[in-house]
Amino acid sequence: MKVSLILTVLNEGDALRPLLESILAQSRPPDEIVVVDGGSRDETVAILESYCDRLSLRVIVAPGAGISQGRNIAIRHARHEVIAVTDGGVRLDPAWLEHLTGPFGKRGAHCASPPDLVSGFFRPDPRSRFEDALAATTLPAPEEMGRGRFLPSSRSVAFTKAIWTAVGGYPEWMSYSEDVLFDLALLRGGARIAYMPEAVVYFRPRPSLAAFARQYRNYAYGDGQGLLWPRRHAIRYATYLLALPLALTLLARRPTLGLVALAGGGGAMFFTPLKRLARLQLAWQHKVAAAPLIPIIRLVGDLAKIAGFPRGLPEGWANRDRTKAYLSQNLTADRKQIE
Repeated sequence: MKVSLILTVLNEGDALRPLLESILAQSRPPDEIVVVDGGSRDETVAILESYCDRLSLRVIVAPGAGISQGRNIAIRHARHEVIAVTDGGVRLDPAWLEHLTGPFGKRGAHCASPPDLVSGFFRPDPRSRFEDALAATTLPAPEEMGRGRFLPSSRSVAFTKAIWTAVGGYPEWMSYSEDVLFDLALLRGGARIAYMPEAVVYFRPRPSLAAFARQYRNYAYGDGQGLLWPRRHAIRYATYLLALPLALTLLARRPTLGLVALAGGGGAMFFTPLKRLARLQLAWQHKVAAAPLIPIIRLVGDLAKIAGFPRGLPEGWANRDRTKAYLSQNLTADRKQIE
């Protein structure tokens, strides 16, 4: 079995080197690497080309290509049937590709046939107390993986070229959250998905509150573009525009009941991040120092999503028929052709 590793980059600069070095260190190296550059203005392409003598690496420059378009271009140029996907700005565990591609071609107790997609995992690579708190607030734990509970991230995933073709590739009308729509189309279409938490990439959280706010605003913008998670966003609006003002009013008039209401809401919002923080391999002093940052991060993230979601809705409404058709495919009906 041969594997093509693909990724897209834009103005990554020296941040690419840890990823490229971690590819060199793979216990099971990729048979080829296809990188699409979206029109970098820094030294990104030069750095990539400096590794061509050590890696089976092809660089395609496609100015203006977004993430979805770039991935689709890379996959169309890939020579092999199994496609592994990651992102710039990460570094790979030495056994990442070995674990990620292991299930292809195998049958087992949990999968009567080889999978169409294998989901790897990602762990935080924090470098500050703030990044520790951000990782605990936003990044899932391995036990949270599972079909429908954890949507594979395209910074750590592999799939067959056949299933990518069947679903129509990554949705190019999406600027953000494109891998979410891709995952949902595969899940709803009946694709066979396997989970390999051992296939780990290390991902650095955003280094500042402002950078995190931009990231989550963009994620929510993508949700609007894809008309994704309307119930979740409605709950968020109701929480901040109705429930929180009511709780604060109650606190002013009936302090005990107000405190109970705020404590209950806070417990619901912060329990999971605090539990993740407790499980991180950190000194207890660092955990204590990071814990107070979690409510701030959660508040900023929610407000960023509140701001971003409606900005994407006009595009989402304009593309609603395209999105509906993409999510309504029955991939199992064409299983023989796929295989």
